[in-house]
Amino acid sequence: MLADATQGMEVVAEESFGPVLPVCRVESDEDALERMNDSHYGLTAAVFTRDKERVDRMAGELKVGTVFMNRCDFLDPELPWTGLKDTGKGVTLSKYGFRGVTK
Repeated sequence: MLADATQGMEVVAEESFGPVLPVCRVESDEDALERMNDSHYGLTAAVFTRDKERVDRMAGELKVGTVFMNRCDFLDPELPWTGLKDTGKGVTLSKYGFRGVTK
């Protein structure tokens, strides 16, 4: 976990598939949404809060394929896992991805 990460850091701007979690401070939900959507990528986003309604509201505004609540690493094989923008092409890491490569 990298505390006090900033928008200009490479670990925030680029995709990282290692065990890295940059944490950025934001002023409001709107600020968080603006920063999270300011990316060429849209694979996943994580919102850390106790308020499920807040996550649901934010999820509708995020330009990503998957939104996590209070975690960033859970995959359900029953759900297609994909992204938006320049990432996550296809439906991988699910039964749908498996079917696509075994026909």
